[in-house]
Amino acid sequence: MKIEIAGTGSYIPSIITRNEDFLENDFLNSDGTAIVQSNSTIIEKFESITGIKERRYAEADLNTSDLGLLAAEKAIEDAGIDKETIDYIIFAHNFGDLTAGKIQGDTLPSLATRVKHLLQIKNPSCVAYDMIFGCPGWVEAVIQAKAFIQSGMATTCLVIGAETLSRIIDPNDRDSMIYSDGAGAAIIQKSESGGEILAHASQTHANGEAYHLFFDKSYHPDSCEDTRYIKMYGRKVYEFACTHVPAAMKACLDKSEVSIEAIKKIFIHQANEKMDEAIVKRFYRLYNQPLPKDIMPMMIHETGNSSVATIPTLFDRVKRGEIADHNLEKGDVILFASVGAGMNINCIVYRY
Repeated sequence: MKIEIAGTGSYIPSIITRNEDFLENDFLNSDGTAIVQSNSTIIEKFESITGIKERRYAEADLNTSDLGLLAAEKAIEDAGIDKETIDYIIFAHNFGDLTAGKIQGDTLPSLATRVKHLLQIKNPSCVAYDMIFGCPGWVEAVIQAKAFIQSGMATTCLVIGAETLSRIIDPNDRDSMIYSDGAGAAIIQKSESGGEILAHASQTHANGEAYHLFFDKSYHPDSCEDTRYIKMYGRKVYEFACTHVPAAMKACLDKSEVSIEAIKKIFIHQANEKMDEAIVKRFYRLYNQPLPKDIMPMMIHETGNSSVATIPTLFDRVKRGEIADHNLEKGDVILFASVGAGMNINCIVYRY
């Protein structure tokens, strides 16, 4: 049975926050002490490593579930389906709805249920639930959708990845400049037009790596003790990703029985440009192959790291011809790969 991505959609928020907008931030070390370097030096170094020049933040009146809805509507339209035929809505996120100006995440009801409500789907057999799997959540949700369809439990699934990380960042933490907001969605169905998921693989590394990304208080010593923000050990994340992700990508590709030369594009989680480049270079090195030109579309320069939304948004934009020097043609073999909190890794080999 062939299972395809029948339609995609994405939503990129309108608020642009540039690197220079962080020049007045009071960046501190994790122990609350001042960083010796000036903010301009910190930002210059940040941009040279991550590639991020600006990022998008959601409008105050839009929550994560709203972003998911906007992407889902486009995916449904792109697939040309009746929304009442959707069997599962799987919503990948990590923090729920984060209302602007408030400190608690809201997951009651689930974001998938909220999207079903907003879409006004009346079919009670359309099951809605959330996926918490770190940044690889959208890819993992696609893998689950494939399993539902393959088992006969579903014919059509809506898979969403959305986040509003701008509302859960510590302004005193220089890592806060990485994060952004956005949403991407896809309709997964039995293949009618030739698209096919050829192979997939997932891993969780929790023996010593579980807390490379975590929740903790602000670096500012006078901050509220009860408020928590997204935190990470950046060097450990970088080393973990460069060590484990290339091998996971190879295992998935080998399972698909597709040659490395056949890959046209690699859609990798947009977390850090240098890290992504290092991962893909090491992946090709495992096959004793040089890194091909234009193999890895990137949008991190303008959109930042929107977690679960990065891959579906990037894929949707390339499909629509919105990323310069990148396009897809029917029959192209592509690879999705992601890494994130958990520490989780997953990959999909897909024939477009």
